[in-house]
Amino acid sequence: MSEYPLAIGIDFGGTSVKTGVVRGGEIIDLAPPIETQDFSGADEISAAIIRTVGDLRVRHEGIRAVGIGVPGIVDFERGVVFDLTNVRGWANVPLREKLSQALGLPVSVDNDANCMAFAEWKLGAGKGFRHLVCAALGTGVGGGIIANGQMVRGAKFGAGEIGQTSIDYQGRPGHYGNLGALEDYIGNREIARDAQAAYAAAGIARDIEDCSPHALAEAARSGDAIARARWEEIGRMLATAMMNACWLLNPEALVIGGGVARAGDLLFTPFREHLLRQLSGPFRDGLAILPAAFGHEAGTVGAAALALEEAGF
Repeated sequence: MSEYPLAIGIDFGGTSVKTGVVRGGEIIDLAPPIETQDFSGADEISAAIIRTVGDLRVRHEGIRAVGIGVPGIVDFERGVVFDLTNVRGWANVPLREKLSQALGLPVSVDNDANCMAFAEWKLGAGKGFRHLVCAALGTGVGGGIIANGQMVRGAKFGAGEIGQTSIDYQGRPGHYGNLGALEDYIGNREIARDAQAAYAAAGIARDIEDCSPHALAEAARSGDAIARARWEEIGRMLATAMMNACWLLNPEALVIGGGVARAGDLLFTPFREHLLRQLSGPFRDGLAILPAAFGHEAGTVGAAALALEEAGF
């Protein structure tokens, strides 16, 4: 991958900030994580990020750009972070300006799910497609949209929030007043809570830790009927949301990633079956349904790739 210039990708999560040197789709050096809860606000965390990037630049010559993906809404054109999910002290922070002035490098800032989608589109499972919808299934459910060979960000840079789309107009109340949001059914915590309730209804007491997506996948593979039924339901719910995305956007491919997607066929088999039976020919025929190529590294890789493209490399 020597033909790719070096860039630094930063994956800003709710608990930690991961910073790596990236060449193409490979992280070649990774700095110790920055624990977000150790800092009181944007200035302190920004200073820690600047120090970390500086340390990496000492070890790697030729860094061309820096990209950062954050869990919130970003004015992509100005590099301003409106707010961050689960991180205190962030509101209307001009993050690109802060970092670029301190580092003397081109900096791009985008939503973390957009960075995941960009990584998959340019370097991963979605490479070569011009019409693509990506979903990241984890603590929450994020998404990214590529249409006509371009990332779709929307009028206020919030496009792609698949997790907030409804699978039930009379469903669970969401954080924003929306009802039946996908995220409120297949986020990590919600999967565990619903599985625990399913076991309780069958007279089986399970700790919530034993109902996590990882534990539920292990149980299903061991023949646990309740666990298998939960994965069938999770696949059905995901299919409902992605069916809506298909009718709206008519993509060539769907890329599904994130920790929940590690369940593999337990998720993808019912997802595929329930999705395809709800689509007609032009929306169904040839539709590629793909697991993401990048795991927990997607945000770092995508942020770096996006920064290079925006800087003209």
